[in-house]
This record gives sequence, structure tokens and C-alpha cells, in this order.
Amino acid sequence: MSDAVIKKLVIGQHSAPFPLILGGMGVRISGGRLAGHVARCGGFGTVAAAGLGVNSRYYNDRNFFAADVQALKDEIRKAYAIAPEGVIGVNCMVAVTNYDDMVRAACEAGAKFIVSGAGLPMNLPALTVDYPDVALIPIVSSVRAAQLIGRKWTQSHGRLPDAVVVEDPDTAGGHLGEKPENIGIGCYDQYETVRQVKAHFQQVYQTEMPVIAAGGIWDRKDMLHALAQGADAVQMASRFVCTEECDAEPAFKQAYLECRPEDIGLIMSPAGLPGRALVGNVEHVRQRDLDSGTGCMCVCLKKCTYKETGERFCIVGALDRAQRGDIETGLVFCGTNAWKADRITTVQAVFDELFALSDQVGRCLAAND
Repeated sequence: MSDAVIKKLVIGQHSAPFPLILGGMGVRISGGRLAGHVARCGGFGTVAAAGLGVNSRYYNDRNFFAADVQALKDEIRKAYAIAPEGVIGVNCMVAVTNYDDMVRAACEAGAKFIVSGAGLPMNLPALTVDYPDVALIPIVSSVRAAQLIGRKWTQSHGRLPDAVVVEDPDTAGGHLGEKPENIGIGCYDQYETVRQVKAHFQQVYQTEMPVIAAGGIWDRKDMLHALAQGADAVQMASRFVCTEECDAEPAFKQAYLECRPEDIGLIMSPAGLPGRALVGNVEHVRQRDLDSGTGCMCVCLKKCTYKETGERFCIVGALDRAQRGDIETGLVFCGTNAWKADRITTVQAVFDELFALSDQVGRCLAAND
């Protein structure tokens, strides 16, 4: 397949040289440093908003929500310091308690796009009404979800999404928007979903909706396949963990380097959603919370079995420990292809491989298009 199929990505008022969005990886895996470098290399750089306050200079064990807002603004500033002219945005999970505040904080800090999943972001246009240039990008796994969002947004807010991410629950990492019994049974066709979502917006709204494929995309072959199957761009997360610029501690990255395919599986998050992670230490994650006896740290989720009944574990605590390098009692989210990581590389090297940038001219074009 020729490079002619690789086009710059245009979403709303914003464009980048390459059709790639960094997938949001919460609790400081995709923080300002990684997002900034992805944007500087010519992609859409995404800061994940979830759980930033816990490991921040603002947190004092009692002020999670205030710390979360300030920490998000810090990460966005950090990203723009790396890529002043880059396309920097934020992934905000619908499932978090302070969703509204984090969306508004992202806009105030200069985010150019909001990606939103872990629930249907039905009120996202209302939250961003004062920031009309901020592109709105919901995450779905089904045509029905895209239909519901399109209908609700047009009827209540007079607008459509600026793009849609179609996430494959059979391969994506982190929280997944599908019932556990429907994952991995061979029935989901991601690219048929991509094509149907595009067709729906063409037929019903007469608009060419950019659709981004997410989940299971690791290398240039995967990316070209996604574009050939009808996607306008790809969203990639796990591939960028083992880079020097990723915000996680070295031990987190080492867990990727050492894992095998059989180490990756599904857990049930206290958020009520299945999640894909390294599963070998899940009992230790649970035992850590039992031994500490501290209970819910910060009421970070609207719905949480740990908060409500003590079942499972504190998700933000588990993810925060892993990000800081405690992979014994921390939770390491990852996609099904995480085992393919074989070295620590750089964001630029990943872009070089994906987009066949073999010389400095290509790099300059990527940075300055």
C-alpha cells in the first residue's frame, strides 16, 4: 500500500500532519510530556485527565478535586511548552465524578480537543459551549452509540461531533465500553463498525465524519490496514508507553517489556466496566487495599463498588502506584499488543517507523506542516 493514503488529520478547526491521536492513558501515563512530544512530532497529543491530582504538588490527601483541576492545567501547559504550535487535547472519562469540572478546566487551559469515553458524553457540548473551537470527539464501540450521540447532540445542542473514535474492545487497553461477556468471542468487527459509523453520518446528517480506529494498532502495517479499511486516522496508546518521553516510571515500562501475551487479560474495574491489564498481580492489588484499610481515597468515580461496598480495589490508587513504579501492588493497564514492546525508544522513532520518515526533511515537515 502506498504512502498516498496517509493524509493529514483535520478535526474541526485543527489539523496535524499525520493521522494519529495519542490514546489517553490515565493517572499520568499520558501526561503533558508524552502528549507534547506526540504533538511536536505531528500527531494529536492527548493528556489523560483521570487521576492527575493524586500524584501532584497540589494534593494533601483531602483536596483531590481541586488538585485534579490544577494538575490538569499544569500538564496542558507542560505539553504546550514542548509543542507550542501543536494540537494538544484532553481525554476526559464520563465515569469520573468531576467530569464537568475537568472538561471545563481543559478548555480554560487551552485544550484544542476533548476525547470522551467510559460512558456516553451526552452533555459534552453544553460543557464546552463557551469554547466553540474545541473539537469534541466521543469514543464508541458500536454504531448504536454513535447514533444516540448524534441524535442527542443535534436535538439538544444543535451540533455534531467533530470526529468519532471507534474502539475495539477485543484489543484496546484500559476501561472498555462493552460487557465482559461480549469481549473476545469473535463477533466484533471493528472496521465494519468504522464504515457503518461513517455511513450513518453521511446518510443522516450529510456530513463526512472523521472516524478514528482505536485498539490493537501497533505498527505501520496495522496503521495502513486501518486506513485502507476506511478509518481516517488511528488512535494509539500502548505503543507509546515504552518511550523515553512517556510519563510513567521506568518500572512501569519494564512491565511491558517483560510481559507475554498470556499475561494480558480482563479485570472488572470497580467502575463497573471491564478493563484490560496485566493480570498476574490482581490479587496483590486487592490485598494491598485490604491490608491498608484506608477505604475510598477520593470518591473519584460516580459509580464505584469499592467506594460503595469495599468490593474489588481502589482504582485510582492502584493505577497511581503502578505509574510511580510499584508494579507489585499497582495495576498496569495495557492493550493486547503490549507484549510486542521490546525496547525503550523515542516518540520520534515511533513516528519515523509509522510514517516512513527516513530523513531530517521528513521530520521538519512533520513538525512544521
